Amino acid sequence: MTTSEHALPQGRTLRVWFVFARERLARFPLSLIQLGMRIGVGMVFFSAGLLKYNSFEFAVKLFEDEYKVPLLDPAVAARLAMFNELTFPVLLFLGLATRFATLPLLGMISVIQIFVYPQAWTDHVLWGSILLFLLTRGPGALSLDHLIERHFARR
Repeated sequence: MTTSEHALPQGRTLRVWFVFARERLARFPLSLIQLGMRIGVGMVFFSAGLLKYNSFEFAVKLFEDEYKVPLLDPAVAARLAMFNELTFPVLLFLGLATRFATLPLLGMISVIQIFVYPQAWTDHVLWGSILLFLLTRGPGALSLDHLIERHFARR
């Protein structure tokens, strides 16, 4: 037999390679992806919170002049935003009360999208999608939530 008789047709080889590649990629641990999501979206908010903390007067000025969030005094809105941005991302980093921690951040994204920067919807869709994934699927195996769930499952 010649080598051409052993060769698969070109279309079949491509299909086999594609299936093999897809199966190999599917083996990548979802828990690492979830950890990356938690850290990535958490850093966006945490960095914003640090900026507000380091220059609170400037943050209040931004809420007065640019953000103009309705129904809230600019100082109260700045404090509330700073609290959310410094508290809930830490919970995401640790994977502690992760599903709960996504809710205030999703609320902030909604307020920012509707009242402050409606043109920044691409960022908000990205951050919101990550937070919705974490809300619905959880933080993954590399989290304190997972350890707590395992502890209570043994009882």
